[in-house]
Amino acid sequence: MAHAIYSVSFKLKKGADINAFLATAKTLNDEYISKQKGYISWQQCVDNGTWLDLCTFETKDDVLAFLEQSKEPNAHALAFYAFINRPSCRSNIFETVIVHKK
Repeated sequence: MAHAIYSVSFKLKKGADINAFLATAKTLNDEYISKQKGYISWQQCVDNGTWLDLCTFETKDDVLAFLEQSKEPNAHALAFYAFINRPSCRSNIFETVIVHKK
């Protein structure tokens, strides 16, 4: 089954406390993102200061509904955004394609 992934790459603000950022990200996921329709998972990756969030949902429509609902950020999102260098953000919506399955 194909899924949809909402990806966001970004950098943290200079001097951001990474442990506090990760704790805030966990709270955002636990209290908001994971409760959205079609939610499957949220992974955070980092490479040399560039972070990548990968939020997987059942369908692209679920991603679009999540983005629409998130236009007015809640307190958890605002706390998360406080760590992020907002001009560095880049986002995409991908749909998975199964090429090979073991």
